[in-house]
This record gives sequence, structure tokens and C-alpha cells, in this order.
Amino acid sequence: MTAAPLYFDYCATTPCDPRVVDAMLPHFTKSFGNAASKDHRFGWLAREAVEQAREQVARLIHAAPRQIVFTSGATEAINLALKGLAEANPSGRKHIITAKTEHRAVLDTCAYLETKGFTVTYLDVDHDGRVALDELEQAISPETLCIALMYANNETGLIHPVKEIGNIAQKHSVYFMCDATQAVGKIPVDVTSAHIDLMPFSAHKLYGPMGTGALFIRNKINILQQHHGGSHEKGIRSGTQNTPGIVGFGKAAEICYREMRDESIALTALRDKMENALLANIPGSSVNGKNERLPHVSNMQFPGVDNEQLLLAMSRHLALSRGSACNGLVQHPSHVLLAMGLTPEEAGHSIRISLGRFTTEAEVNVAVKLLSEMTRKLQQEQEPAPREIY
Repeated sequence: MTAAPLYFDYCATTPCDPRVVDAMLPHFTKSFGNAASKDHRFGWLAREAVEQAREQVARLIHAAPRQIVFTSGATEAINLALKGLAEANPSGRKHIITAKTEHRAVLDTCAYLETKGFTVTYLDVDHDGRVALDELEQAISPETLCIALMYANNETGLIHPVKEIGNIAQKHSVYFMCDATQAVGKIPVDVTSAHIDLMPFSAHKLYGPMGTGALFIRNKINILQQHHGGSHEKGIRSGTQNTPGIVGFGKAAEICYREMRDESIALTALRDKMENALLANIPGSSVNGKNERLPHVSNMQFPGVDNEQLLLAMSRHLALSRGSACNGLVQHPSHVLLAMGLTPEEAGHSIRISLGRFTTEAEVNVAVKLLSEMTRKLQQEQEPAPREIY
């Protein structure tokens, strides 16, 4: 039986921590009640489990439990935040500011809102993927309803100056929606000190189950529900609560709260070791966006090497990616890298390597060896054959 490839795509999803699985299992069999059932013990126990998880998730981001609304994932939470805010909009403002490097869930939702009469400013970024704060502030007008900028980029790991963005939003009395899907559980996130009003995030990025996410909503912000059919989640998100998934989300958040600092230090060391070895071993290689970033993410460019060809060649041994896992089956050059000024060819030579809780130093050593050998081989195959002289 062939061994599974070593996993280096933790930005796409993370395996469930065994401790998370253990917490979830009873809620599939013994404690299987519906949290909305108010007439018997099965429902009461399920509701208690959901509320405990709400407290665990809230604690991780320094929020109050009542400010957490559970969803099916970050994409739904982003849609709920932006569409719900736009539809509730008592001020009548119809301008949103975002950036060209946002996740497709934000960009596509903004494009949808443009069909409903909203205007959207898509900010440029520099070569490292950073938004210029003065350009952000200049883009704000009396019509601006919301700034929608992510906490950390899902392709390069770049961490935006979220506190400064929050201060700008507060100064101009506009809402700040911050997609923190890649950041929560990896680095400290404090919604209060950062003046964040709405923040989507997801369980499966922090060693919890797929199919469960959350939206933080600051007090007194009115969001119109996008799902109808009940009064679940304070009337904001109808639908039977996914009790096992929510319990797993809570347990994953609790583990991150305790272990995040030490894990971050260890992952930074592993990532830097890997990057330095690859840079030394692969001619012309470079890191795309090397400023302040998440501890586990590396986006690297290998000149002369087609990323699809490289990943296919490595597929039996290493699980890597070209970037976001949410761009569908049709592959295009990364919109993030293009916005950072890379050419389509350079973007086509780039891959994302993301490490995680279960990555070992031995696995990093194997990955460096295999990637170095294969990229050099592919580079040599691309070199023109020497001309014969007669």
C-alpha cells in the first residue's frame, strides 16, 4: 500500500485534532438532541453544549459569547456579514472599500452587491501585498458603509495592520468587516482592541471540523438574516444547529487558546528552516511577500518551473497548492500574486507551502529534498539545448 503524501496545505484545511474528534463523538450517538428542542433533556443537553462552545470560541477572539453567531463556514459568514449589513443599512450608504487581494468570498459578494446598486472601491496593494493606509483613508466618502479587509492573506500569509485599519474605520464612523479565517487560532486576535465590527472565521482552519464557522457581530450592529425558516442563532441564522460541529469548533478554539503561542514559535522556526534550505538549493528561487506574515505560510517562486507540472510531479509524495482552494476547478494565475505585481508567468511559477500542528522537522527535511531535486530537474528540462558548432 502506497504511503499517503506528506501534507503541506494547512491553509486549505487542517486535520481534526484527535482531541476535537473525541469531544464531538458523543454528540453523534448518545447526546444527539436538537439544540432547539426545549421540551426534553436531549435538547437541553445539546443547547448546553452549543453554549459552552460559544463561550470557548468567543474567548479565543476576546469577544462576548452573545456576539458569536454560528454558520456553516466562513464563506456563509462573509455573505451574511456583507449582504446582511447592506440590507439592514439604515443610513442608505452604498459604498464598500476592499482590496484586490481579498478572498473570492469577499470579492464575489462585493460583485453581487454592485448589481444591487452598491459601488465598490478595490484598493491596489504593493509588491508585498500591503494596502497603503493613506489610500484607504482617502477612499472613504460620506457614502461609505463598510471597509472589508482581511486579517491575514490566505495565499501569502501577509498580516494586515488590522488595528490601524480599525482606527481609521472608527474615526470615519464606517463599519469594519475583517475576514479572519486564516488568522484565528494561528496568531492572537482581539476584536475589541482592533475595533472590528464583523469578523467571519471557520473551524476547519484551526483543527476543527469542516462545515462549521462563525460570525462575530459587535453589539448594536443590525444584520438582516439571509436564511429564513426559524429563529435560530438569535434570529440571525435560521437552520438546525450543527451540534457536533459546533462542539468540535469550541474544543478546537479551547486548544488554540492554550497552545497557540508555543505552536506559533515552533512553526515559524520550521518554516524559516524550510525556506532557507529551498532558497539555497534552488537557483533563482524567491519568497513572494516576505514581510510580517502568519508563522506557517510560505509562497515561493521557482523560475522556469510550471507550478501545475511541479505539483503533479510531487503529488505522490507532497500535498502542496498553487494558492486558494476556493477558486473552483478552472485554474487561473493567482489574483493575489497578480495584484502584487507579479506577471502571469511569475505567478505560474509560484506555489504555496503551508505547515501545521502535525508537521515534523523530519517531514520538512523530506519536502526540501524532494522539492529541490524536482525543481532543479524541471529547470534543466526547460533550458535550451546547446547549439552544435560545425
